[in-house]
Amino acid sequence: MAAFPVLVCALLFVMQTVVDSELGRAPFRCGCVWWECGIQHSTLLQAPSCGVRTPQRWPALVQVPDAEARALTRRHTRPCNASENCPATVLLTGRNRQLAQGLGKGLFPPVPVESYLVPHASDSWDYFDMFSRVALGSSSLPAHGLFLEPALAPNETLYVLQPQCLWHSTSISGISDGIPLQYDIQCVQALPLWCDNSSLVNHLLFSGYKGGKSSRSNEFLAGYDFLDTSMRRLHVYIWYNSTFSQDNEDDSMTVVRVARLVNMASMAYLKRLLGTDAEMNLEYLKEMPKPETRMKLDLTTILDALFFTWIVQLLLPVTLTFLVYEKEQKLILMMKMHGLKNAPYWLITYAYFLFLSAAYLMLFVIFGSLIGLDIFRLNSYGVQFVFYFIYMNLQIVLAFLLASFFSSVKTATVMCYIYVFGSGLLGDTLFVYFIEDTTFPKHWLVTMGLVPGFSLYRGIYYLAGYAYAGRNMGKPGMQWVDLNDPLNGMKDVLVLMSIEWIILLPVAFLLDQWPTWHPLYLFTFLSVKHSSLPGNKVNGASKTISIDIPMSDAILEHEFVKQLLEQMDTRSMIICHSLKKVYPGKNGNPDKIAVRGLSLALPKGQCFGMLGPSGSGKTSFINMMTGLVRPTYGTAYIDGMDLRNDMGEIYPSIGVCPQHDLLWETLTGREHLMFYGRMKNLTGAALTKAVEESLKSVNLFHSGFGDKSVSKYSGGMKRRLSVAIALIGNPKVVYMDEPSTGLDPTSRSSLWNVIKRAKKDRTIILTTHSMEEAEELCDRVGIFIEGSFHCLGTPTELKARYGGTRTLTIATKPEHTAKVEELVSQLSPGVTRIYSVSGTQKFTLPRQEVVLSDVLSAVYAARRVFPVLGWGLADTTLEDVFVRVAKEAQVLD
Repeated sequence: MAAFPVLVCALLFVMQTVVDSELGRAPFRCGCVWWECGIQHSTLLQAPSCGVRTPQRWPALVQVPDAEARALTRRHTRPCNASENCPATVLLTGRNRQLAQGLGKGLFPPVPVESYLVPHASDSWDYFDMFSRVALGSSSLPAHGLFLEPALAPNETLYVLQPQCLWHSTSISGISDGIPLQYDIQCVQALPLWCDNSSLVNHLLFSGYKGGKSSRSNEFLAGYDFLDTSMRRLHVYIWYNSTFSQDNEDDSMTVVRVARLVNMASMAYLKRLLGTDAEMNLEYLKEMPKPETRMKLDLTTILDALFFTWIVQLLLPVTLTFLVYEKEQKLILMMKMHGLKNAPYWLITYAYFLFLSAAYLMLFVIFGSLIGLDIFRLNSYGVQFVFYFIYMNLQIVLAFLLASFFSSVKTATVMCYIYVFGSGLLGDTLFVYFIEDTTFPKHWLVTMGLVPGFSLYRGIYYLAGYAYAGRNMGKPGMQWVDLNDPLNGMKDVLVLMSIEWIILLPVAFLLDQWPTWHPLYLFTFLSVKHSSLPGNKVNGASKTISIDIPMSDAILEHEFVKQLLEQMDTRSMIICHSLKKVYPGKNGNPDKIAVRGLSLALPKGQCFGMLGPSGSGKTSFINMMTGLVRPTYGTAYIDGMDLRNDMGEIYPSIGVCPQHDLLWETLTGREHLMFYGRMKNLTGAALTKAVEESLKSVNLFHSGFGDKSVSKYSGGMKRRLSVAIALIGNPKVVYMDEPSTGLDPTSRSSLWNVIKRAKKDRTIILTTHSMEEAEELCDRVGIFIEGSFHCLGTPTELKARYGGTRTLTIATKPEHTAKVEELVSQLSPGVTRIYSVSGTQKFTLPRQEVVLSDVLSAVYAARRVFPVLGWGLADTTLEDVFVRVAKEAQVLD
């Protein structure tokens, strides 16, 4: 991820090299003919790269509408035919109509036809000097500069605007300023059209532009408003067409042909004032001298601030996805259950992403400078460091803040990318105009800058602007002293982002740690009705808390726990005293009691099995024991430490194997064990040895899967790794929630051996739905139903207590079914047939009423009378005990 800017810079460098190479080819170099190179041999595309020591004098021209677009009358009723020499209309208005119309007629001085038709004796005749005395025009588009006049290129036609055309067209040839000339010149009648006011002029010009048949010009040559012009004062407004092409986005840079329009008005007024012999000639226009250059396209200028804003903000989805992933996969809970506290988690995660962001942006700045990106190379590196450092911290805090509102990685990723690209596009299309508008209220800029993406865009915009100015003016870019410039908003950006960072940091931490501070939670709290928790004071009186202990086994265990606590006997590794968990009801529903006053004492070296149906409260009990939820009432002591107050000291002594595998898909099994081993204070050789032994114990070492990512593990391998994580570091207490789920018989048997070895020097609480697993592993078993124990004891004791029957199965031919039933019923009146299918019958025999020898005698007697295909006698299983206790619990409820 940190190397991504390097790839971007490398891509930009390659693209810039390719562009520079293409621009260095002949179509873009200064034009040459044989040994001579110069602007006179260049095309419009080549001319800007030519060196011009003595710029050419180009005649000032008028932009003449195309013939098919010219307006003929005020109402424009008759369209102009392109083959006709249609007149070019000039709109006139002014307060003094007579004077204005007289000046309008003088805009186009008549030229005798002989001036063009009579050949001149010398090729040195200065046609450009002659062009300065007439109203000369062209319909060709003007260029961006005056290095080469497009109207004087070959095959172009020049127009001479006359009051009356006494001649139609002619051609001229010669040399002017050393440039050979050969042009077609056409006479175009200029038709002054009077308008009553300037509004009408404006309306006609706009209507003509909207309805023009050509995108290169509108219907009118120009418009003149002589206002209050008199014989003592010239005051004139001039309308002209600057929208030469609707398809050309660069027309705003075009040199507009306005000079000749101004000169025509000045010349007409001067002749009116001093006589027809007076002249004020506009001889030529030309550029300043320039050296030879190469055409260059700077990609950074094209990319603009938007590109750099997107590149920097791409770290936000990475950070947010990481945080939400750990929350969605419950990896944070797993780390907390193994002892990681909130503050270290925040500190480590924050430092990690700060380091990643710093490496990301440092590489971007370094490699951007190496390939010549001016936004990095010209601006002060100190200013850039402070700006990016503050924004990096703000972006990390923003990710922590947003992570509190998402529980799905996909949703968080989509919404974050919408924010990244949306804030960049809004900044480039909307926010930039507010920045450039000096009249826009500053406080609104600050308000909009509260969105971190806008603040980032604004800062990069200023850096790009100073780099652009520095490149064109040969000055350094933004320096520290420039922050005091009133037009430079970088100081405001730095202050605003710093304040946001400082404020959002504790807010994000509180939202992450205390969900009751969450604004959405507060809204829910105000909108629903909650039932009061037991123990809360209502109207000044404290409600008593009831502890439900319904069964004799639970009563005996409760008394035993009380005795241990009274004697301060802490030899038991786990002592639970009246643990109760109540979840408050919402919307008028009653409270949900998950655990009802559980009391339990477990010594070292014992594996205790919790059996119970789904939803009975087993997971809530484990969550209380691991510190994920706080008990509503009661407490527990683990190795003498109180669950309510000493959880920080308890965590290094416990291990947890959750019901669902909580693993990082990108880490290997070895890396998981190394991580959790360090959390159990293992280091150095001891850590390496513990990891090796753990991998071997769960059969992940020799297969080589210990060094493969967890994403390549099967479900059974992930389960074995979860058990290894729970046992790493020799914890004194281990909680295992259905550890063998999803394992094949061979892997399950191997895992049972691991748990058997592990329980010799530690206490294990195991929940399972497998009665076979409970009988194999558990020294004591408790059947947990509706939040409380209904029976406690060893598997043998429970089978003896609740298993008052034996099961007899006999298989014969179907015709002997009645005889078998009669023979078995003689053993005891309490015999019950469970089922009979195709000669196979199953009976339950009361243990107290039927002696085992009588059963054997009855089977041998039956075999003498008819064939017995098979028979079997089985004692009560733990599964039978569980079913019986569960049914009794339902009857009691």
